[in-house]
Amino acid sequence: MKGWRRKPDVHRVTDAKPSLSADIHKREISYLIKMGIRTICLILAVVVPLPWPYRLLFIAGAVFLPYIAVIGANERGKDAPAPTFDSPEANQSEIPHHRREIGS
Repeated sequence: MKGWRRKPDVHRVTDAKPSLSADIHKREISYLIKMGIRTICLILAVVVPLPWPYRLLFIAGAVFLPYIAVIGANERGKDAPAPTFDSPEANQSEIPHHRREIGS
């Protein structure tokens, strides 16, 4: 079979995981949006004359959205690469195995 050739393996870019900087950027944008909504809730609760049930709803948003925003910002994405600690600089602050016990 003279004209027959093996097809080369094709790698798609869509199979690649997003970079760490792209994941961080996505989390930063999400955090800023949540904190913007919190600011709007705070302004609506204080400045706009609304009935108390609506005002309490906006106060609750202003109180609980920072917690939700921080938790979301600190959560690494499902597609993000896991951090690797193979380099010698990565574990410089770790106590050596022979020095882990007090008094050794």
